[in-house]
Amino acid sequence: MTAESPHRTRSTPSLLGYAIGVLCVLGVLRGSGAAAQEPNAPQTISAAELKTAIDNLGALDDTPRTNAARTIRRMPAEQAVPALLQAAAEHADGYVRYRALVLLTGFNDPRTVDLMRQARTSPNDRLRALAYGYFEHHPDTSLVADFLTALDNEQGEFVRPALVRALAATKDARVRQPLVRDVTRGEDFFRSMVIEALGDYKADYAFDAITTVATIEGPLQGDAALALGKLGDKRALETLAALQRTAPRQTQPTIAAAICLLGVNCSSHEGYLVETLKFTDRNLGFQELLRAAAGGLGALGLAPGHEDAVDALFEVGIPSRDPTRAPVSLAVATVALRNTPAMLTALGRYPARDAAVQLLSEGFDILEEDLEKELFFAAVRQAYWNAPENSPTRDLMRALIGKLDF
Repeated sequence: MTAESPHRTRSTPSLLGYAIGVLCVLGVLRGSGAAAQEPNAPQTISAAELKTAIDNLGALDDTPRTNAARTIRRMPAEQAVPALLQAAAEHADGYVRYRALVLLTGFNDPRTVDLMRQARTSPNDRLRALAYGYFEHHPDTSLVADFLTALDNEQGEFVRPALVRALAATKDARVRQPLVRDVTRGEDFFRSMVIEALGDYKADYAFDAITTVATIEGPLQGDAALALGKLGDKRALETLAALQRTAPRQTQPTIAAAICLLGVNCSSHEGYLVETLKFTDRNLGFQELLRAAAGGLGALGLAPGHEDAVDALFEVGIPSRDPTRAPVSLAVATVALRNTPAMLTALGRYPARDAAVQLLSEGFDILEEDLEKELFFAAVRQAYWNAPENSPTRDLMRALIGKLDF
């Protein structure tokens, strides 16, 4: 599976899906050849070549579809953006319209916002999710009223979480009551996404509601505990300490990560996570505990000052095989997408860099967050072009481009 695949099942940090296989290996082989030919600056192509590339964004075969996206990403904005704007608005193929809109986000053109506004009301779930994802990264309080109306009606399994995150990102007072309400109502999958978003955006107004969920044993207990850690309110210590005594074993790594995020006994809690991950790697049959430990280290890796957590994921994940490798690579990829500077720094200093990049590439094959991947690709591509030839930065970016095949 590649980033360009039109047939996909979305995976998120809270909904683990495992899809590593032969295509991952083929992607690495293709990428290795591409890296050697990576241009040093944006490349202009002919109008005919551009039209073909746009049309091929919807190709059923993987190779022309992937190559089309790679070609467009390497074009100067003044040539690529008008063509992508037109394709996103007018192309007869719905998937081409979607892919063109995704690619537009990598060029950061202000005209993209108008198309994203239109996409919010599309009957296509994929386009609506993309639009809300865009507004998570570009919060717009003028849209809060429209978003709240949509919250009352949107039931798309992968659209509603994106809408919730877009609302949380605005940090507007109008979103507080509806989001707190949704902590305790609806299906567990949707509630999990609300709790995660409130934690990620440090919504301290939801502290009491999330604390209540954390005290109830069940599938949301770990999500709520981790969100309390992300909120950073040390009133949560009493609840988390009680959970250390009473919560099920498979929830303990998440609780340890939450306490560490609060800045309490972090070295011991991080050490527990590392040892748990190593134990579950050596001993089969503890899959839930394994996922929790990898996820806990990933959560720490997203926070400032926890660089060792990413190193630990590399240390355990690089020599591992499944069932360990998939959740560890997923945690690494999640850090890359949600805190790209931290991941690039970690890769730049890690001794076994190529093996670490390979682990990251496998995580990218699991996570199918098209928008976040495109933003990551854009950051890496720009860093590559800006770095001096033969510099460590350019060498790292070239390795990433090759392994991730973008």
